[in-house]
Amino acid sequence: MTTQPLLSLDRVDLLAEDLDHPEGIAWGADGFLYAGGEAGQVYRIDPQTGQFEEMANTGGFVLGLCLDGKHNIYACDEHHAAIMRIGQSGEVTQYTDGLPQRRMRIPNFPVFDARGNLYVSDSGDWKEDNGTLYRIAPDGTVHVSERQDLAFTNGMALHPDGQTLYVILSLLPGVAVMSLGPNGELADLEVVLELPQTVPDGLAFDQEGKLYISCYTPDRIYRFDPDSGALDTLLEDWEHTVLCSPTNMAFAGQSLSQLVMASLGGRTLVQVSMSTSGSPLHYPILE
Repeated sequence: MTTQPLLSLDRVDLLAEDLDHPEGIAWGADGFLYAGGEAGQVYRIDPQTGQFEEMANTGGFVLGLCLDGKHNIYACDEHHAAIMRIGQSGEVTQYTDGLPQRRMRIPNFPVFDARGNLYVSDSGDWKEDNGTLYRIAPDGTVHVSERQDLAFTNGMALHPDGQTLYVILSLLPGVAVMSLGPNGELADLEVVLELPQTVPDGLAFDQEGKLYISCYTPDRIYRFDPDSGALDTLLEDWEHTVLCSPTNMAFAGQSLSQLVMASLGGRTLVQVSMSTSGSPLHYPILE
C-alpha cells in the first residue's frame, strides 16, 4: 500500500455548503446531484453552481440514496427504518421496511442493478454483528440474505461487469464481495480487503474497475484494485478541515469525471476532478 496520497488536498474543491449533515450523495440521470439531511431533507443540487433546494422531506434521517429511470429517489431512512420513495414533485411514500420476519433496523445504502433489482444494506445494531442485505425485485418482492450476522453493512457498489456487489463492513473493518445469481440472488460472501483502525463508509467504482473507499475516520479516501489487490491512498486530511468525515461518494458530471464526497462533519459536499471516469450507474424503469 502506498502511504503518500496520490492527490493533494489542494485539488479538492467545495461544491456546496450548509447542508444538514449530508450522509448520502447520488448522481441522477437528469443531471442533478441528490443528498439527504439528518432532519429528513432531500436536497437537489446543481453540479455546476452548487446551488441546492430542499425538494422533499421524509420527516426522518436520510442516509444513502439512489434514483430510477423516472427520477424517483429511493432513500434509506434511519428514523423510519424503511426505504422511502420520493417523486420529483416531492411526494414521499414508503417503499419497503423489510419482511415480517426481518424488519429493517438501519437501512443504510441502496444500489440498482441492470435488471431493476434494488439492493439495500441494513447495518443492524452497532457492534451487534446483525447486519444483512435485502434485494427488492422489480415487482416489489422483498428478499433477505441468509447472512444476517454481518459487521455493520454500509456503503455498496456494483462492479462494472454487473456480476458482483461490493459492500462495506464498517466494523470488520473492510470490504466484502457477493456474487449475483441469474435473477440477482446474493451468494458467496467473501472478504476482499481489511482496513484496520478505520471506519470505512462509502464505495464507488470507476470505469476501469478500481474501487474507491471513503472512511468516516480517519479522513481518508482509498483506491483499491480488486484484480491485483493493490491499495493506494487517494486523499488524506489529517487536519479534518476539508474532507471532514467523508461518508458516501458519487461520480458526477456529464463525463462522470467529478468524484463528489459527502462531508458529514463539515456539512458540505466537496469534489475532485479525476482522470478516470466513474462506472455508469443503472437507472431502471420500474412499473
